Amino acid sequence: MALVFSPEPNPEVPVQGSDDTFPVNRIYCVGQNYGDHVKEMGGDPKKNPPVFFSKPANAIVTNNQAVRYPSATKELHHEVELVVALGGGGMDIGIAAALACVFGYAVGIDFTRRDLQAEAKKKGKPWDTAKGFDQSAPISAIKQVVADCHPVSGRIALSVNREMRQDADLSDMIWSVAEIISELSRYYELKAGDLIFTGTPAGVASVIAGDHIQAQIESVGEIDFKLIAG
Repeated sequence: MALVFSPEPNPEVPVQGSDDTFPVNRIYCVGQNYGDHVKEMGGDPKKNPPVFFSKPANAIVTNNQAVRYPSATKELHHEVELVVALGGGGMDIGIAAALACVFGYAVGIDFTRRDLQAEAKKKGKPWDTAKGFDQSAPISAIKQVVADCHPVSGRIALSVNREMRQDADLSDMIWSVAEIISELSRYYELKAGDLIFTGTPAGVASVIAGDHIQAQIESVGEIDFKLIAG
């Protein structure tokens, strides 16, 4: 028995300070996990449990490569996020055991076709075309956890053409990393290689081809790339 075609190689993310790479299994994302962002989107930050959605593994863009402006949208928004890279997993993981599953952390951008998302929300439809498109998840190199030290605070910021757009602190997250992992494991069997985008603070806004995007998370890393015409 033979494969009918040669599959694409498994997406991989560089690991800071080494020649190692992190093979990506699945990408999970959390919506509305910073109070100010929930409010700017018209929601109540304390009303509902985490909102989960996903992106395909091959949506990642690594090594600060340029990102193509996607088709079928006139309103592409940036969302800077702390990304959790899992080195272990399971189902029904308790909060106390959740951080033991973490391999490391990275800086990610959850690009969103906001016009398509707004239309989907209005009609009660899924967000797939708004969130899960090609090159919708640029990511920095992963910083491996050392001595069980996990970021619970620190500046998270994003600028476009050197103009600050998003500027907050990880401590503003409604749901902690451990709580997110625990809750997500109620619905999916988490595995080594999974990435979890943990939500974005306020300040999301449109970007266009030609824009220069820079983002950083204190003690985690940074990302710096251009958005180019599709």
